[in-house]
Amino acid sequence: MNEPIIQLKHISKQFGTVIALRGISTEIYTGEVTCLLGDNGAGKSTLIKILSGFHRPTEGEYLFQGKPTSFASPREALAAGIATVYQDLAMVPLMSIWRNFFLGSEPEIGRGPFRRYDIAFAKRTVKEELGKMGIFIRDPEQPVGTMSGGERQSLAIARAVYHGAKVLILDEPTAALGVKQAGVVLKYVVQAKARGLGVIFISHNPHHAFVVGDRFVILRRGRIYGAWHKEGLDRDVLVRAMSGSEELDALKHELDEFARRDVQK
Repeated sequence: MNEPIIQLKHISKQFGTVIALRGISTEIYTGEVTCLLGDNGAGKSTLIKILSGFHRPTEGEYLFQGKPTSFASPREALAAGIATVYQDLAMVPLMSIWRNFFLGSEPEIGRGPFRRYDIAFAKRTVKEELGKMGIFIRDPEQPVGTMSGGERQSLAIARAVYHGAKVLILDEPTAALGVKQAGVVLKYVVQAKARGLGVIFISHNPHHAFVVGDRFVILRRGRIYGAWHKEGLDRDVLVRAMSGSEELDALKHELDEFARRDVQK
């Protein structure tokens, strides 16, 4: 079995008196999709920011490619090959597809004072890279704002892959999408995995996660509630664990008891 590209060992993060994460240990492998699941406040956002170099852990060890790592910034993590695609996608809606694709890393041609943006290369590359993911655009001058939500997510994924990502972190990529568009994005998640990336898929939707995931980690109140491999895992088990069914059952019991007492009065 190959070595994990990322290892987290007993990671904790504290903000003053607030403990956002406590004792998180997990592994990320290339060619696999690891699904990080949890409701709002579970600690997903804090863990993403540690993985992407925005925060440093208060305690614990972060290993990247087998070596202890402490990224000082998201730019440093990106340079190492850890790309994060957030929900807002960091795109300019009125700007063309090809300009958004190379935003911040513009290809140049020429030397010295004669250097200029290699527009022909940029347009050609965008069409080729999106074509590899099954997205065929007729005009790379098309503003990104005219693309569907699923297409914009797919553009962000293709951009990260092209710029050398080894690990791709996707923050709720299907949260605001309809069924059809979510299906498009899930297909590209699988394609990124097939190209050898380690994919971290953050979601609160266990149904979407189960379709693409190889490993599943559920966070609850800053701790790992459970971790499973896909092999032999029933989707209902994942859904039940994600929904916090034990707490819901306890609440139902309390409400039933309250109603019974009210009737007796």
